[in-house]
Amino acid sequence: MQLIREMVKKYPVYFVTGNHEQWSGKYNSLEKELKKYGVNVLRNEHVGIRKDEQEINLLGIDDPEFGTGNRDEGNIIIDEIKKAKIEMQPDRYNVLLSHRPEFIKEYTNERLDLVLSGHAHGGQVRLPFIGGLVAPNQGVLPKYTAGLYVEQNTSMVVSRGLGNSIIPQRILNRPEIVVVQLN
Repeated sequence: MQLIREMVKKYPVYFVTGNHEQWSGKYNSLEKELKKYGVNVLRNEHVGIRKDEQEINLLGIDDPEFGTGNRDEGNIIIDEIKKAKIEMQPDRYNVLLSHRPEFIKEYTNERLDLVLSGHAHGGQVRLPFIGGLVAPNQGVLPKYTAGLYVEQNTSMVVSRGLGNSIIPQRILNRPEIVVVQLN
C-alpha cells in the first residue's frame, strides 16, 4: 500500500480486480482501503478522462473469477464490457483495464482501442528467443506474456507486473511497471 499511497499524491490511480483478489477472500477490505487512499476502483464501469481538449473512455472490468456460477469466462468478459459501456460516449478513444490478456479476441470484438492487462507474470521463466514458458490460463508456451500485441484495431499491452504466481520466483524475467503515454 505504500507505493499506492505515494502514487495517489501525484497521479490519478485506477484499479481493477484480478484473480488473486478473489482467491484471497479479503477483497472487500482491500477495496475499502484502496478507496480510503483515493484509488478509483472500476468494477464493470467506465469514467471519462479529460486532458486539455482531449477526452478518453477508461473502462475497467472485474476478473472473471468474480463471475457467478459455472459460466464460460469469455461470456463473462463480454457481459462485463457491455456493462462498462453503458452511457459511454462512443466517439472517444476507448482504453480497457482488464486483468486477463487471453481474452484479446473478446476485446477486439468489442471494438476497444487499447487494453492494459497483466495476469501472465511475464511467463514466470523466460528464455531468449522463446519468451515466457508458462502463464495462468494459457498453459505452457503462452502467447500473451509481456509487451505489445495488435489484433485488428485493438492494441494490448501486457505488463509482467511485480509479483509471481505459479512458480514462487522469476527467472530471466524482471518485474516491471509499464508506462503508456497517449498522444
